[in-house]
Amino acid sequence: MTETHSADLTVRPATLEDRPAVERLWLMFHHDLSEFRGTLPGPDGTFRNERVEYAFTRPDWAPYLFLCDGRPAGFAFVRALDRPVRVLNSFFVVRGARRRGIGTRAVRDVLGRHPGAWEIAFQHDNAAAVRFWPYIARDMAGDAWTRELRPVPDRPELPPDVWISFAVTG
Repeated sequence: MTETHSADLTVRPATLEDRPAVERLWLMFHHDLSEFRGTLPGPDGTFRNERVEYAFTRPDWAPYLFLCDGRPAGFAFVRALDRPVRVLNSFFVVRGARRRGIGTRAVRDVLGRHPGAWEIAFQHDNAAAVRFWPYIARDMAGDAWTRELRPVPDRPELPPDVWISFAVTG
């Protein structure tokens, strides 16, 4: 499976040609997260983007692009593909595409491409994420999922992240 279409949604692996669009989506993603992390952009107006670099260059990472009517609507980065537990490192849907089931369909597609154990982190202060990610865990794994708090590496001033863990069958 290389590409999935569902109504107006396409989920596909992001290519190097997609990287400029993903980088712009990354800025929107970090703008949204800045509300919960208290982060500000650097002097050039951008946020740290080493994860974009990793997603497009490391063999154990995979970037995905979401398109609505052929236009960029979000992305996901998967890491640890060479390990027993995969991590949904970053997941973002633009505000104009939210609350239409696009995020649910996109994450089901991405997780389904890599069956096995998964971990996903989110911020407890992010009310939308607090509703969304447990819903996804129940949708994908029934009652067979866990939730735990973990400190944010190298950021002791931040509250711990919430991590959910579950398995996706193929």
